[in-house]
Amino acid sequence: MSLKAKIEAIVYAAETPVTLEQIMQLVKESSPDEAASDGTAFKLQVRAALEELIADHYAPDHGIEIRQVAGGYRMSTKPEHHDVVRAFAKSLKPPVRLSLPALETLAVIAYKQPITVPEISEIRGVDSSGVIGTLLDRKLITTAGRKAVIGRPILYKTTKEFLLRFGLKDVNELPSMEEFEKLVAESFQSDLLPAATDSSAPTSETPTSEQETGEVVNQAASSENDPAA
Repeated sequence: MSLKAKIEAIVYAAETPVTLEQIMQLVKESSPDEAASDGTAFKLQVRAALEELIADHYAPDHGIEIRQVAGGYRMSTKPEHHDVVRAFAKSLKPPVRLSLPALETLAVIAYKQPITVPEISEIRGVDSSGVIGTLLDRKLITTAGRKAVIGRPILYKTTKEFLLRFGLKDVNELPSMEEFEKLVAESFQSDLLPAATDSSAPTSETPTSEQETGEVVNQAASSENDPAA
């Protein structure tokens, strides 16, 4: 991969303006051989590649540009495309924001579907009927018929909307338990998934720790002898 391509990927992926020093450090870590030369020469090389990228994106056939903002560099749409980008942004669906009980319930359904509410509650250890309505409203789950047992409880499964929201091709692409627990931990740290209890769920459902979340999901994905299996 060329130096210019690496820098373009870094600037594109950065959520905040990335400085020249940060770019140099990242390139050094990914390709030590490229940074083996004199430090000053390497800095000039990176700066030249960055300026070339800026010039490339300045061309009218590009809809985005690389700008210097707050001491760093970032990609942004060009002002002349403001109207079309604004219209597109308005058409986007708001990000998924789920309470921890709803997230737990969704995880159980995703890994054990089709599954009934009593089975979900058995795995989680608390009544899960309250959050089912929230997940149905968000179109993340849907009904999948009724189970052929006494009472014929409703079965639930995830939807195409679930796949779209979480960027999955199908449920076979669900992350491993380690990846899922890491995702939950990072979500809480970045406040992407607020831990506030869902208004439709009993307040007693709120787990006392992230460890409990991991335990619940582990049961959902790997317990072959679980009553809900």
